[in-house]
Amino acid sequence: MPPAVIIPTYNERENIALLIGELHTYLPELYIVTVDDNSPDGTGALLDNLAARDARVFPIHRPAKLGLGTAHITGIKLALTKGCEPILTMDADFSHAPRHVPEMLRATQKYDLVIGSRYAPGGGTLNCTISRKLLSRSANLFARTMLGLDAADATAGFRAYRRTVLESIELDLIKSDGYSFLIEFLYQCQKHGWRVGEVPIIFQDRLRGKSKISRQEIYKALGTVLRLRMEKGRLVSQKLPFHSQT
Repeated sequence: MPPAVIIPTYNERENIALLIGELHTYLPELYIVTVDDNSPDGTGALLDNLAARDARVFPIHRPAKLGLGTAHITGIKLALTKGCEPILTMDADFSHAPRHVPEMLRATQKYDLVIGSRYAPGGGTLNCTISRKLLSRSANLFARTMLGLDAADATAGFRAYRRTVLESIELDLIKSDGYSFLIEFLYQCQKHGWRVGEVPIIFQDRLRGKSKISRQEIYKALGTVLRLRMEKGRLVSQKLPFHSQT
């Protein structure tokens, strides 16, 4: 079964063709599933043109910006129907370097979920502002402390999943639709007892285009962590098992 990568896009015309080309230099067999939210810059049309020439590219079009979380779920569902294994997720702006993908796929032989981690030993960031670094560190510390998450980089969207992980979780019951989806999905994976591993990466701030993270997304993430913390508390009070494994 071929591996696949899910790439949500919104106004990524400057990046997406270059990214797909670089991914295929590392993994020629890789299926590329893009989920475009009606980008005004013509990203969707460009992806259709790429798909017409390359059978490994599968563009999905949505009518409007519907959130990162639902984009991941939509792409994952298609990759599962194609029989793909493992299934990765990554950003379209080169902040997640394609050179890390082969190592992440190799790590799925040992782990059920592999995170491309800025904060694992050997990882780091490049060209990020001090404020962005502080925000990322604070968000990770808050999520890990409140939810007992073991991963050093709990908010990372650069991930590789085994099929069994994705098939074990009811994707449509995930409530988060934005970047907080990443925290909630990791929480669910750890709750189900799946083995979580991390591969160190160098995260590079985007060179082209604009960041999609808004103040509203930050507030949503805080609300998601608090909601999950309350859920976890109810599980503990009911003496139900909460598995943690790395």
